[in-house]
Amino acid sequence: MPWLAVAAGGALGSIMRYGLSLVANQPGWPLGTWLANVVGSCLIGMLSVWGKERGILSPEIYLLFATGVMGGFTTFSTFSLEVISFWGEGQILRGIMYALLSVVVGLLSCAAGIWMARQWT
Repeated sequence: MPWLAVAAGGALGSIMRYGLSLVANQPGWPLGTWLANVVGSCLIGMLSVWGKERGILSPEIYLLFATGVMGGFTTFSTFSLEVISFWGEGQILRGIMYALLSVVVGLLSCAAGIWMARQWT
């Protein structure tokens, strides 16, 4: 029942993202979304090493966390809407900065997660 693992993980990840947004979002800057995407990028990098590369996690546990929890926790659609909203409000530079910071830091975070997981196993 892989779909059940994905569904349960997705529910948990979505609740975690919502909670983070309630705590971290700032007026004029969607810090909660940014943090969810950066932290999620690091965690999925770690999970990929432990699940796919090293085989430490069973396929079901990998699906639960990588596809389910991280899929629900991270959010490309909300990020996209936030960038477009900045632009619609005439805050072009802020939207570009948010997009660049999200992509660059997210990629670096994923690479860091892969590196850390390889060091710990």
